[in-house]
Amino acid sequence: MTFRTRPRARGAAAALLAVLLPLAGCAAPKPPAPDRPAIQRLLDQRARALLARDEPGYLAAVDPALVPAARTEFERLAAVPLAAWSYRLTDVERTGPGRVTARAELGYRVEGYDSGPVTGTRILDLADQGGRWYVTADRAADGAPQQLWQQGVVRARAGKRSLVLGVGQSRERLAEIAAAADAAVPAASGAWPSPWAGRVVVIVPASTNAMGRLLGAPASAYRGIAAVTTGEAGGGPKAPADRIIVNPEAYAGLGEFGRRFVLTHETTHVATRARTTAATPLWLSEGFADWAAYRGSGRTPAAAAPELAREVLAGRVPAALPDDKDFAFGGGAGALARAYEGGWLACAMIADKWGETELTAFYGAVGSRKERAGAVEKALNDVLGVTPEEFTARWRAYLGERLG
Repeated sequence: MTFRTRPRARGAAAALLAVLLPLAGCAAPKPPAPDRPAIQRLLDQRARALLARDEPGYLAAVDPALVPAARTEFERLAAVPLAAWSYRLTDVERTGPGRVTARAELGYRVEGYDSGPVTGTRILDLADQGGRWYVTADRAADGAPQQLWQQGVVRARAGKRSLVLGVGQSRERLAEIAAAADAAVPAASGAWPSPWAGRVVVIVPASTNAMGRLLGAPASAYRGIAAVTTGEAGGGPKAPADRIIVNPEAYAGLGEFGRRFVLTHETTHVATRARTTAATPLWLSEGFADWAAYRGSGRTPAAAAPELAREVLAGRVPAALPDDKDFAFGGGAGALARAYEGGWLACAMIADKWGETELTAFYGAVGSRKERAGAVEKALNDVLGVTPEEFTARWRAYLGERLG
């Protein structure tokens, strides 16, 4: 019995295996991996054609259905003096027979202004037609900022130290902004003598809503904010290039001094970018930019810091320097103004009591650290010779002297 059942079991297993093996062989073959080198070559070809202003070559890389949109983008970019334009594939996913979706980092540099590229993530759909890849769609990644030329025809105005790129702006407005930016560069250099590029690129969209799309954020966050600066803390030759983005609606409501102040403030952020790191508190970075913008203006502290002056006159002298969260746009206009004013007066006090050289040395010492913990305390001791408690006490007394 035993010897008769074992052969039958082995025979049944062999029969089952004989059935399963042919079935496994009938499974659909795994589709080949996307040809990443061929896709990268296509994108390289597209980039070279754009830089060479070769419209037929640029359009040759796109599907016929996409040609009108691609031609529009090509024409909108005509006014932008590009020094570099490139795509770097980061991911390719097959989405169907002969179709893929690619994720790429777009980088571009403006001739004469950018040492590093402006970067952004693009999503490109591609189709294989007769053994050749074509771009069928090109869009920003979800949540990624738009580029200016995606909002309309770009106009450019070159100043002596600035390049202003705008959409929906008159030539006269662009020329006025370029003149103000040209004046802001030496003002920032006077406050920050360390080497920097000494030139800026200013972006002027058509509206506050358009500004929000350039920043990848709700427009409500920037209503009433005349300009912001984009960039990467720490700077360096490989860091993304800075851009000053002007809110045309808020900027138009400013007088001559206000416009000059705003652009000097933002230009100072560009100048100090390499020494502004995660260790730098906002009271120092924003206060220093305000100090540079007010420097030599003759504005009295009471006129320049009305919100904080009201608090001091009412006997409510702040107990501590502004915290980073005090600079949030959602905290109310009065609180935000007091944060900026408090930071400015802290920097003004250092310049008055210790000297401008010590102020820039203090800024650089804080920014030489990579982390916030201990950075301000060490710089206060090494550069100014005081403890944080002593510095805060002097600052509170200074507010009383200048605003009381």
